[in-house]
Amino acid sequence: MTILTMPARSFDFDYDEAFSRNIGWVTEWEQQILRIKRVAIAGMGGVGGLHLLTLARLGIGAFHISDMDVFETVNFNRQVGASVGTLGQPKVDVMAGMVRDINPTAEIRRFPNGINDDNIDDFLNGVDLFIDGFDFFVLDVRAKVFARCAELGIPAITAGPIGMGTAYLIFMPGGMTFEEYFGLEGQPAEQQYVNFLVGLTPRAMHRSYLVDPSRVDLANHRGPSTGMACEICAGVTGVEALKILLDRGNVKAAPWFHQFDAYTGRFVSRRLPGGSRHIGQRLKQKLGLRMMRSFARNASPARSEPSVSEPRAEIWRILDLARWAPSGDNSQPWRFRIDGDDAVTILIKHKAGANVYEYNNGQPILLSAGLLLETLRIAASRYGRSVDWTHQRVEAANGVTEEWVAVRLPRKPGLYADPLESFVRLRSVDRTAYRSTPLSDMQKAELANALGPDLKLSWFESLQQRWSFSRLNGLATDIRLRCREAFDVHRRTIDWDNRFSTVGLPATAIGLDKLTRKLMRWALQDWSRMEKVNLMGTGAASLQMDILPGLSCAGHFTVAWRSPRAQAPTPEELLRAGERLQRFWLTATRLGLAVQPGLAPIIFASHAIGGVRFTEQAKLLTKAEKLAVEVGRVTGAEVDQLVFMGRIGRPKSMHSTSRSHRRPLEELIVGDALLWCKDF
Repeated sequence: MTILTMPARSFDFDYDEAFSRNIGWVTEWEQQILRIKRVAIAGMGGVGGLHLLTLARLGIGAFHISDMDVFETVNFNRQVGASVGTLGQPKVDVMAGMVRDINPTAEIRRFPNGINDDNIDDFLNGVDLFIDGFDFFVLDVRAKVFARCAELGIPAITAGPIGMGTAYLIFMPGGMTFEEYFGLEGQPAEQQYVNFLVGLTPRAMHRSYLVDPSRVDLANHRGPSTGMACEICAGVTGVEALKILLDRGNVKAAPWFHQFDAYTGRFVSRRLPGGSRHIGQRLKQKLGLRMMRSFARNASPARSEPSVSEPRAEIWRILDLARWAPSGDNSQPWRFRIDGDDAVTILIKHKAGANVYEYNNGQPILLSAGLLLETLRIAASRYGRSVDWTHQRVEAANGVTEEWVAVRLPRKPGLYADPLESFVRLRSVDRTAYRSTPLSDMQKAELANALGPDLKLSWFESLQQRWSFSRLNGLATDIRLRCREAFDVHRRTIDWDNRFSTVGLPATAIGLDKLTRKLMRWALQDWSRMEKVNLMGTGAASLQMDILPGLSCAGHFTVAWRSPRAQAPTPEELLRAGERLQRFWLTATRLGLAVQPGLAPIIFASHAIGGVRFTEQAKLLTKAEKLAVEVGRVTGAEVDQLVFMGRIGRPKSMHSTSRSHRRPLEELIVGDALLWCKDF
């Protein structure tokens, strides 16, 4: 415990003048009463810090404050003491300094090691009121402090920032206790979290505007919070503190609960007889536990920073963002070798015939590499670096082709962060139905500009055109589901266990309903099973993955080479095209649009016109030939001119409940050059 002494400049401070604007809502006599009051606040984070400053401006004269943490960047959105200037500084020191700047005569006792069994009594010694500013997930110490307050006859307030409002409770001496209201004792940790939450919020008003439930994961101590809610918490707590400390007004203590939600404009203040023993609360506790476990299963993985040493921190951070570039089936076929502070080598391997979805000697994989290079360029711009690269193709043994891209990232004075940087992690493949609202001329112009002068963007927006493209995708789906060579790709690509897959495509994100997914999972165990399913037809899968989504969008588009080609594009041309495609996709994301590529028709049509026997099934080769004719008719372009195609539109929801993530950066880094020969 540390006592903050009064600074030397305090003789210039006039308490009565500083808090004179309170007079009218409090009397002059009451203001002097507040001056001699002592309040203990545990936690100097989102709500605790604001509680402290609110009461300091009310003129409270003495505080006991505790917190064992330092300020971090993740605190910026809601903690009043968090700023660039306070990063890494102890929260109790920063907040004590802010109080001192408001009232130099205030006495502040700091508890920088937090509250524990050994110092609870010291923390509560002589205080007139305890205010809970603990983190939501700190329940054991919280319960002990409230229990000791009840024993010592100290009033206590807890206010939680819920959504864009607050839920708060007051515990007065002789009334219902914290434990009686919440019923935490003897419960497992996850049930305690649920009891605490449903006890704070018997009316779940915030649920109506929770736009991304995947960010709620109580089991792993994660949940969203807003600065507005923290400020509302401090406001209502300040009012209740005033009433308690001045013994005026009607204090509705537990079992009364209070909830105010600014977003919905609702305020509820009700009595909850029995607290946690109330029959309605017991039902909510059971349902809440189920919901908590469901949220945990569907939670978005926490964002992690690469664990690196300082000399390489910048280059690693650049690569950590670059790894979010898209690749076919989320295969992430690249590995990085860091060659210095401003140099990286990228290696990509592919083998002819190893993947039925590769064509034209690796065109899709080179386009993906181009998307990676553009993402690398965008990431590097944040640190004032430009990107230059050279490409080399090496034909290795056993039909393996290696694409080597040597990248330099020199510093470039005056280079600013690319505005698309913020959308790199947000960009994803959205296979759901979109709104059919047409794109504006401005949106189309921005998307065309992103592709540059060498690529031509064509739009297909009418109902008939959307139907034609949906049928194209359906024909391609019929081929790939019946193709034995594609079966192996699907089996190793689809992730049946995770909604956020780092190594493939989550089954919940491929566009099939639950029943069809179960059937597909069964069928993908063995090709003989798949053949049985195919006998029933591929129409149900195509309807869900191609037809309905294909009709439910603003339109379809194609990206083609602007000039006719006499020969296949070079690897360098494909890399450059990939760079422009990534800018196109990220620009769409910035415009609030979703994109789903539809490359299967191009792939199978390219196999057909190139005479590639991608399968031993003759019927499928014939279907591919017919598909090639349809692709040309529907798109109005030669198949070998097409680079990319897909559908686009405004998504009906702005968050993903399931999507592909990426391997940790550590798994994508290789060291010694000899390691490059290993398979990955």
